[in-house]
Amino acid sequence: MGRIIDILNQDTHFCDGLNSCMNCGVCTAVCPAAEFYNYDPRVIVDTVQRGDESEIEELLKSNTIWYCGECMSCKPRCPRGNTPGEVIMALRKASIETGLFVESEKGRQQFAIKRAIADSVLGVGYCVSPDIAVPEKHPEQGPVWEWICANKEQVYERVHANYDGNGAGALRHVDEASLNELKEIFKVTGGTAFMESIEQCSKEKAAALGMDIEEYLHETYTFNSGGDGYGNNE
Repeated sequence: MGRIIDILNQDTHFCDGLNSCMNCGVCTAVCPAAEFYNYDPRVIVDTVQRGDESEIEELLKSNTIWYCGECMSCKPRCPRGNTPGEVIMALRKASIETGLFVESEKGRQQFAIKRAIADSVLGVGYCVSPDIAVPEKHPEQGPVWEWICANKEQVYERVHANYDGNGAGALRHVDEASLNELKEIFKVTGGTAFMESIEQCSKEKAAALGMDIEEYLHETYTFNSGGDGYGNNE
């Protein structure tokens, strides 16, 4: 078998999600993403099931595998017990492990997600911290979020959050021992290596594009071509 097929066959999501697709199209009929993007889970599962390494490699390089919202509407409806959403999980993981994710716009955006969320989890213990979700990076939040950030101690006290405090409560300070335990969990489960792959491949892509890493981060964080798979900048 090919390298990518071997990677997929070692992924439990892939093994659980792909049984014996009969190409009926029920998954596509119920898929919310299929309504808005050139995204067809039936075609993706059919492509993967054929086992053509070159076709699967093209999937890993494409925007297509990043359109799925992982809502799992497909899971209870497949008459053969397939779960295209799990197959997509495996394809995304393989795309990052092979470094092919940097070949698509949506794939490159995984670097922004890694820097914004994964680094926050390991740094302060939260997926999203009000100290990191600053207004200048989130203009879509509008003036209300700007006001909250400027008055956060007052706001969080009024909602009884234990902002950066010791003990229990929302937004409490996560102690160093807990953060170290979290980092160890990431290391043992392969999460650290996964994040390092995103970081390293992104640095290499940035260099290839003639950008420093901060320019590249800004590009992946802010740029959206509007490509939807229907001929618009795909």
